Amino acid sequence: MLENGDLIFVKDDSDIGQAIQASTGNYSHVAIFLDGFVYHASGEVGVIYQKPIDFFEPDYLYDIYCYPKIDIQKVKKRADQHLGAPYNFSFYPDGEGLYCSQYIADILPIFETIPMKFGDNIQEISDFWREYYRELGLPVPLKQPGTNPSQLAASLLLVCKERNLHDSDF
Repeated sequence: MLENGDLIFVKDDSDIGQAIQASTGNYSHVAIFLDGFVYHASGEVGVIYQKPIDFFEPDYLYDIYCYPKIDIQKVKKRADQHLGAPYNFSFYPDGEGLYCSQYIADILPIFETIPMKFGDNIQEISDFWREYYRELGLPVPLKQPGTNPSQLAASLLLVCKERNLHDSDF
């Protein structure tokens, strides 16, 4: 089912997943399938690759996209260069490490940055993000240049292959 270079967009119901989706759209995470492994920036361990069976979670939904003009060897080389980098918890463009869509946009440099959003349907900065950044001791990087999974998925350069897959579909 998964093919080399496929982008995996994740919808999940974790607290941070819900906050990301409320602020930016349908997805809370993005990864790429390369040479039999899923490469991504994980908040738990930083930039890693893992077997698909270890990546896919029950109760999450997955949409699969591809970039038809991908140069797998260039992307894989760039992906490998970041392995072991920490996760960028601040989401600041110059923060240490990489967050998931920042990693994908770096290894597949076809995406533009956009002003970052941290709101919900009610507030420009949601209560979740206010507390998140209070705990980090940083101001919310509202309107700083960045990326997010939903923005990447909306790129006209990508083709959607499959929607609403479950872990059992892999």
